[in-house]
Amino acid sequence: MLFCGYSFVFPIPSIPVNYSVLPIIVQKYGGTSVANPERIKQVARRLLETQQQGYSVVAVVSAMSGVTDSLIQLAKEVSQKPVGREIDVLLATGEQTTMALMAMAIEDLGGKATSLTGAQAGIVTNAFHTKAKIHHILPDQISAELAEGKIVIVAGFQGETSDGEITTLGRGGSDLTAIALAAALQAQECHILTDVEGVFTCDPRVVPTAQKIKVISYDEMLEMASSGSKVMQSRSVEFAKKFNVIFEVRSSFNNQPGTIVKEESPDMEQVVVRGISIERNQAKVTITNVPDRPGCAARIFTAVAEAQLVIDVIVQDVSAHGATNISFTLNRDELEKMGNLMDQVAQEIVAGPVHKEGGIAKLSVVGIGMRTHSGVAARLFEALAQGGINIQMISTSEIKIAVIIEESAVEKAAQLAHVAFGL
Repeated sequence: MLFCGYSFVFPIPSIPVNYSVLPIIVQKYGGTSVANPERIKQVARRLLETQQQGYSVVAVVSAMSGVTDSLIQLAKEVSQKPVGREIDVLLATGEQTTMALMAMAIEDLGGKATSLTGAQAGIVTNAFHTKAKIHHILPDQISAELAEGKIVIVAGFQGETSDGEITTLGRGGSDLTAIALAAALQAQECHILTDVEGVFTCDPRVVPTAQKIKVISYDEMLEMASSGSKVMQSRSVEFAKKFNVIFEVRSSFNNQPGTIVKEESPDMEQVVVRGISIERNQAKVTITNVPDRPGCAARIFTAVAEAQLVIDVIVQDVSAHGATNISFTLNRDELEKMGNLMDQVAQEIVAGPVHKEGGIAKLSVVGIGMRTHSGVAARLFEALAQGGINIQMISTSEIKIAVIIEESAVEKAAQLAHVAFGL
């Protein structure tokens, strides 16, 4: 029997199976993979096939595509400032709907399954609503269900505090759920299944010639995720690196190999640039004529931190005549959240006018090979110059060079950089 390009046969064990000693595989399915009942049934078949191959299976599921956005819109329609606790209670229902439907689909196909909320799965977090961090995991119930031969479906994106309050882990939190469970269960394999076939050298919608990367290091994946790549949540990559969870990003719609994310090895440094990321919807704030004395920068960024604004690139000009300019970038949505805060701070420290500018984007080139190869920055800047693209700000790390440019030019810039580095 064939389903969606892969074979599937119902298990008919001839001898009792000791499920408690089978290797564990954790698979995470994103919103597009479970977008409708038919896709949920396809994933159910795939989970049963995986179990047939001799694994104990844990599936982490996201809310069906579009459901989380619909729930957020509902919250906005009934409240101008919904409380974080109630937002978490509301949004957690999206994944819970998917987990229950998935368990039903598996049972209907003749398998055994049970669905667990984040709390039932033993995921304990801190009390920071809407962006909670995992404190620890007690997977006793998952282990017990696996020992009975069941496929365990866990609602991604959520957990509970030690006081029993429902929390959510932020956008893309199902990735973190899967990585954390793989670590806690000492899973043999962890797959992040999505609507793309892996991690590419650039977004194929921007650069049609982009190639799938076979293996990428945690550090490279982390830089790409934090620089605009939407394949993985950056926090989940940090967690994987901390606990050495090797995982594979692959498509849920076929059985093609994806991209393996792991600790770097010496041979990986032979590739100078692994990939290119772009991040749109950025904004730039410049505080002019900041007095060049101790404490002024601290006052600016303390105010930013207290307002819980997430900023990215920071640049300070060379001081002239006892004053300097300080610029930083942030998401355009954060700019609206900032309001007049920087104007008030500028007045307090006796600085000049504050300039706010939208319509910019960030282009990043990433590769651990930069540690041992020179000339990367020169090649990038030359490619952009030949394309007539002006660089507004530059930021570097050991394995990344990022530039701030006009948003209207970012696709052209990505294409030029892709060619320049032979990707």
